[in-house]
Amino acid sequence: MTRNAEKDLIALKDLINEALDELTVLKDDPYKGHALKGSIYGVRSLEFSMKGTAYRAAYILLEDEKVCLVFVIGSHEGFYSKVERRAKGLKKKFK
Repeated sequence: MTRNAEKDLIALKDLINEALDELTVLKDDPYKGHALKGSIYGVRSLEFSMKGTAYRAAYILLEDEKVCLVFVIGSHEGFYSKVERRAKGLKKKFK
């Protein structure tokens, strides 16, 4: 999990543990989320619901390192624009 994703998680306050539980599915099935397209090609999005609200976690798979790197966690509103901004930085880092 990136530092930004950790901050996103902390912002969920009383839902932190529930969100972490939702993210654990990626340990067993890193392809659980769907692949995104366009400018955020290569990123995957895991959808889950907590207390009646839709949430997403954006992540990339670093297959050589066998790592699933979560870099955005949040509600659906404004999620994909945040993913696009943060993905640019990740692409530069992992080129």
